[in-house]
Amino acid sequence: MTPFDITLLAFAGFAAGTLNAIAGGGTIFTFSALMAVGVPPVAANATSAAAVVVGSVASTVAYRREVLAALRRLLPLCAISALGGAAGAFLLLRSGDQAFRALVPWLLLAATMLFAAAPLIQKAVQRMAAAGQRRGGFGLAVPVQGLVSVYGGYFGAGMGVMMLASLSLTEDSDYHAINAAKNLMSIVLQLIAVVVFIASGIVRYEISLLIAAASIAGGWIGVVAARRVAESHVRALVIGSGLALSAWYFLT
Repeated sequence: MTPFDITLLAFAGFAAGTLNAIAGGGTIFTFSALMAVGVPPVAANATSAAAVVVGSVASTVAYRREVLAALRRLLPLCAISALGGAAGAFLLLRSGDQAFRALVPWLLLAATMLFAAAPLIQKAVQRMAAAGQRRGGFGLAVPVQGLVSVYGGYFGAGMGVMMLASLSLTEDSDYHAINAAKNLMSIVLQLIAVVVFIASGIVRYEISLLIAAASIAGGWIGVVAARRVAESHVRALVIGSGLALSAWYFLT
């Protein structure tokens, strides 16, 4: 890697950690930076997934009380998340760079739209959780979570918003319990997907560690920034960048 590549990747990791601490959406930047420095699309996605999984672990630990309280009930969803994450990872490996590259602009656009809709989705989840309604039964959670997990193992950007919405259809606890369940499902499927990627030999370890270290530093800064910068400004930056990147990949 050149000094410019290292700087770009470190900046992307730092920005991702900061943005995830404030509003989310950091995966869009890490994946795009990896593509920009010449990492093939499939390897870029796998390397980005390996780097950001650290943040998911930290989020799950922060919600450990809620996770432990619902762990037994969530075990079937953990199992389907693991299967879906593995299926998505294998699907990514089988699709190859050419097919995946053709999907990249559509995936980035979809992730950006999901990110833009996240506040509305979160408010709807909070309202439904506050109402204490059971919205479809546990049986609906398994296939829905399976589909979301396949997407998460395949690409991942925007997965958290999708999962938050899908879990709200079946969970009748408060918002933080739903969010905790989302974090647990995320770490399970991401870890399985990363294991598949590592076994395939496509993860660029040195780049992944660089991004992970920078994202941890960005996460600390993000906590401070979250108290000083309006979330609406940050969201506008992420949405604008996501749309610009989508347009770039559509045109190139």
